[in-house]
Amino acid sequence: MPAMRAHEGVWTGTYIHLDAQAQEIERHQSRVVCEFPDDGPFAYIQHNTFTHGDGRIDRARLDGTFRDGRLWWDEPTFAGSAWETKDGLILLHLDRKDLPGVVFWEIILPPIKGLRSRTWHFIKDGVLIRRTLCEERRIASD
Repeated sequence: MPAMRAHEGVWTGTYIHLDAQAQEIERHQSRVVCEFPDDGPFAYIQHNTFTHGDGRIDRARLDGTFRDGRLWWDEPTFAGSAWETKDGLILLHLDRKDLPGVVFWEIILPPIKGLRSRTWHFIKDGVLIRRTLCEERRIASD
């Protein structure tokens, strides 16, 4: 997945969560580390640190395996896969275990000059219930 490898490194930014009417629900800061280990059981490891306005900090490690041309996850909060298009977009489709009946689609644009943009779409029973806008800057490469 060459397009995915372009995201290796450390990214910081802002995530803006919107309801179905595009009204802001929450905004928080992010630090995301994307790595591709040379050995071990995982093809991809992502470390997330989200810092909320009220001081809460959420941390997660997401371990992905590679098979059938995709990265696959099976985490406590979601399960699904990511693949890339010939134009360098990365698409994710995840079933949210923590939100019964909700599926999650993410679109990650190719990074340009150390900047990347991502959107998350939460769908329940065929209806959009939430979006997240992610704007990030690469602060370090691995």
